[in-house]
Amino acid sequence: MTAAAHKLARLIYAMLTRGQPYTDQRQAYYEERYRERVVASLTRRAQQLGLQRVPLAGASPQTTTA
Repeated sequence: MTAAAHKLARLIYAMLTRGQPYTDQRQAYYEERYRERVVASLTRRAQQLGLQRVPLAGASPQTTTA
């Protein structure tokens, strides 16, 4: 509840003070940001272990495995 109120307050503040329009950021946007954070985290962990992350040739960036 508090997080939602804070997010709304930030949106309204930006709209009023900077004149920024509200843009609804869809689920795909959040999924892409999450993926970027996961890849960055894995890259950092690999570097800490002395490894290097190498993308697979021919693999699409949207491919995920469970």
